[in-house]
Amino acid sequence: MTYDADASPGRTNGERGHPASRPGTATPADTALPGDTALPAETATPAEASRVRRMIRTLSRPDPWRRGRVLAVLALLLGLLMPAHGLITDRGGLGSLVETFLPWLGLGVPALLGAALLRRSAIATVALLVPSVVWASLFGGMLADKSRPGGSDLTVVTHNVGAANPDPVGTARALAASGADLLALEELTEQDRGVYERELADAYPHHTVQGTVGLWSTLPLTDVAPVDTLMDYGPLAATKPADAKLATTRALRATVTTDQGPLAVYVAHLGSVRLMPRGGFWTDSRDRNAAALADALAAEVAERLLLLGDLNATMDDGALDGITTRLDSAQEQAGAGFGFTYPARFPVVRIDQILTAGVRADRAWTLPATGSDHLPVAAAISW
Repeated sequence: MTYDADASPGRTNGERGHPASRPGTATPADTALPGDTALPAETATPAEASRVRRMIRTLSRPDPWRRGRVLAVLALLLGLLMPAHGLITDRGGLGSLVETFLPWLGLGVPALLGAALLRRSAIATVALLVPSVVWASLFGGMLADKSRPGGSDLTVVTHNVGAANPDPVGTARALAASGADLLALEELTEQDRGVYERELADAYPHHTVQGTVGLWSTLPLTDVAPVDTLMDYGPLAATKPADAKLATTRALRATVTTDQGPLAVYVAHLGSVRLMPRGGFWTDSRDRNAAALADALAAEVAERLLLLGDLNATMDDGALDGITTRLDSAQEQAGAGFGFTYPARFPVVRIDQILTAGVRADRAWTLPATGSDHLPVAAAISW
């Protein structure tokens, strides 16, 4: 004999196996937890409905909103740090160091998000919206291609060729092949100067070298002069003759004669920065040079102006405020991406700049690596 557990007196076979039809038996609707959301049967599978109910139950509990408060505070501080970087003290070069790598602070968002997910912290996850939105507003526009179609009046290139460059001949030939109308070089050494002059002579009939910086041009150059950026700034600096200072000169000015009129061109190589174990981020030379160059630009009477060179600073660095308030970055005007230039093998910062005033950049880009530890940068300029 087979025993049917559902069989009982007075029940038909059609009633067996249907607990929902038994008197006093709870239905799924009766057992739903508070906060459960019913999903239409035609749009949600049982597994999806179960996931939604679990999520709602999780968010209804207080624990995810109590866990990870420290992570939430760190997220908010990160969101405040990026727009308020100018308020950071520059003692030990801290402010300049943060500003040098400012776009990279965005990496804090995925790092904190991973920690928030491990902690199952709802409050930290929500707080991360703040630095995400701030980073996107500050740097999101840099990711787009801002170049303008059409022809340009001039193509300019600037390159720190590197004093330790093992292949100055190859570097010079690569730069000549770029087709630039104006070519600015920094960190020229006495032994390599002749190499660049010889290799660039055919492409550039006009050039000047002042100290360790030079300008090569397909167009005539006039009013050439060194610019004193206080490289030699000791107590006897004012008494030294110009030819004695020339060896330390790292900036020049020249007027380029174009079909559209005169164009003032500055070439500059500001002092290096150093990360020192005891002194922090040392920027004294760079900051002093930047201030002197800003004074020279403030006295400039030309309506159209270019500044080309290795400024050893990013456009976010407050040390360049006297310069960036007068000139605009070609990369920010017409580049695509951040255009990092240093170090050449794995660029993480853009310290080589093309800045404009009175003219506009139509395109801006980096050129392939040479034997230098910097990448060359280029821009197409229009009136």
